[in-house]
Amino acid sequence: MIDRYSWYELVGLYAGLALFLMFVLAPFIEGFMVSLKPLSQLFSTPYSFIPENGSFAAYSTMWTTVDGLGRYIFNSLFISAVVTLAVIVIVVPAAYAFARFQFVGSGVLLGMFLAVNMFSGAVLLIPLYRLMRSLGLLNSYWAMIVPGIAFLIPSSIWLLRTYMARIPRELDEAAWVDGASRLYTLRRVILPLAMPGVVVVAIMTFIGAYAQQFIFALTFNSRQEFMPLPVGLFAFFGRQEVLWNELMAASFVGILPVMIIIVFLQRYLVAGLTAGAVKQ
Repeated sequence: MIDRYSWYELVGLYAGLALFLMFVLAPFIEGFMVSLKPLSQLFSTPYSFIPENGSFAAYSTMWTTVDGLGRYIFNSLFISAVVTLAVIVIVVPAAYAFARFQFVGSGVLLGMFLAVNMFSGAVLLIPLYRLMRSLGLLNSYWAMIVPGIAFLIPSSIWLLRTYMARIPRELDEAAWVDGASRLYTLRRVILPLAMPGVVVVAIMTFIGAYAQQFIFALTFNSRQEFMPLPVGLFAFFGRQEVLWNELMAASFVGILPVMIIIVFLQRYLVAGLTAGAVKQ
């Protein structure tokens, strides 16, 4: 039987968790408070954490301050969704191949995938720009979708390969005895068992695609109708002043869809992170 924690161990445990959550949530709480303050109170002394005349006015005025803000949010969601779908379609068979087949150069390829993640997108901007220009993809959604897919595939293959490798090979062999092909085995036997891992990869990919749009959009796109939210937020930086309250409000509205997705899929996320530990 597992021993219960003593009272001082529980106090220390919850104190540590509270301290950790304070550091994690403090920037978000402060940003939300800034979005409720009038612009004149942001730099007043003495500093006040709780706004005196707080209101949600910034959440309504931000739409008129920046034209097309709703379009920017839609573009970010659209780009992230397309990147996630494309990555999942490519990564699922690739991860299955790396998990099940022993072919020449597989270890080298996996090492190269890790090496790709060592390079920042800023390092490869010039060759990527020349590639996008030669393919005629500049000033379009594809100028942000294609690099996003390329940078997120390697880490996704590593994550899903590790999960699929823990699924018993006997399931594949049983399906082959019944006459199933490799593709049928993947689609009807392995994929349902690996679905929690696929959900984890999809969530991580969506968040990664949503977060890395700025540098690609700023370099490969000059048309406003294709700009994602990170670039649209720069419109709140004026020549004379920065509308910090509206900037924070727009940031919270922009991350709200991602938060909703995570809340609804968190049970699948937890299942994907823990289910692989019991497979042999």
